[in-house]
Amino acid sequence: MPTYYAWTIGCQMNHVETDRLSALLESHGYKHTTIAEQADLIVLNTCVVRDSAQNRVENKLMRLKHLKTAQPEIKIALTGCFVTDDLLEMRHRYPFIDYFFQAGSQPTFDDLVDVTKYVLPYPAAISSGITIMQGCDNFCSYCVVPYRRGREKSRPIVEIVQEARCLVDGGARELVLLGQNVDSYGHDLEGKPDLADLLVQIDKIEGVKRIRFLTNHPKDMSSKLIRTIARLEKVCKQLNLPVQSGDNDILQRMNRGYTLQHYYNLLSEIRSGVADVAISTDIIVGFPGEANEQFENTLRFLEKARFDTVHVAMYSPRPQTKASREYVDDVLPEEKERRRKLVEEMQASIATEINSTFIGQTVEVLVEGRKRGKWHGRTQSDKIVFFEHPDNWLGHLVLVRVEYSSPWFLRGSLVSKC
Repeated sequence: MPTYYAWTIGCQMNHVETDRLSALLESHGYKHTTIAEQADLIVLNTCVVRDSAQNRVENKLMRLKHLKTAQPEIKIALTGCFVTDDLLEMRHRYPFIDYFFQAGSQPTFDDLVDVTKYVLPYPAAISSGITIMQGCDNFCSYCVVPYRRGREKSRPIVEIVQEARCLVDGGARELVLLGQNVDSYGHDLEGKPDLADLLVQIDKIEGVKRIRFLTNHPKDMSSKLIRTIARLEKVCKQLNLPVQSGDNDILQRMNRGYTLQHYYNLLSEIRSGVADVAISTDIIVGFPGEANEQFENTLRFLEKARFDTVHVAMYSPRPQTKASREYVDDVLPEEKERRRKLVEEMQASIATEINSTFIGQTVEVLVEGRKRGKWHGRTQSDKIVFFEHPDNWLGHLVLVRVEYSSPWFLRGSLVSKC
């Protein structure tokens, strides 16, 4: 029986695509192995959104180059955002790779598997992702995604609903709808359905307990979507709404398409329209030309906005992007690191205050697994909750009374099954 080894780095969409590819290989007789040296086929699903991710990919490729020299019979397939549209150049740079296919594309492994003949569901986890669209039309000046995943292309609602039903039949209880910019979903489809319309259809599926979606773009989120989130019980009252900077000049250089006032207005509309909503955001520090005063504007913005979670990254130039072509990466690495730490310290303080309000409350938790003897899952607002109990609660919705909080998780005691 042939074996395969899969290595994935990057966004949830990459992990969903790897899961689907793994299911396909297994349907053709391949068995999974966690040891690359024992595999007949090695699949790498890659990311280059950050310089650190690209470095990990390149290091992995160099190790596989040595493995291929020692074991030339091994086949290696490379996909994800590391793969450019110039496949001839890719083959020249990495002659030891047997198969290349771009992120989100349908690959053909020639003599191994012709995946274009099959549309297979992949094994469902308790929380399972569904790619509802590929690509992005925004061309933020720092982002490589449009160059690697292409322009926006939405999947028809009927196709997504069919996949969602398969996942629920396979045991999924939470569905996460994925796209680079889900707020622009459907604009390229006949009749121009939008994300709100899709949520209504997914909400009707029997067995679905929760629905999430990401990532949103502040310039494209509609009032219709906000009203739909508020009225559909299965849709989690939690949003990822990346702002990237708290300074208008930097937002303009980033080509984000909105001002801070627009973002503040959107925050106000969401928080007034969706009860107990939790909001997370993304921040890039050290963008070209970001003076210390502009970074201080970001800190002031975060202090005022008070997000539940902040994901912070240090700017790194990405090939093909406007920022890498036209701007000088002039913020020193040690200054970027200083700014990153300041954002994380401020957010830890804010999250400590927000999460402490849960102490004494009873929260609904979808149990996703067990770690170090404790069950863990998430609330609708995406708070991680741990509790101890001898019974098997995997996949169940339970009520937990919160007894302890930290910036990163909550802990409590089981009250009952929902």
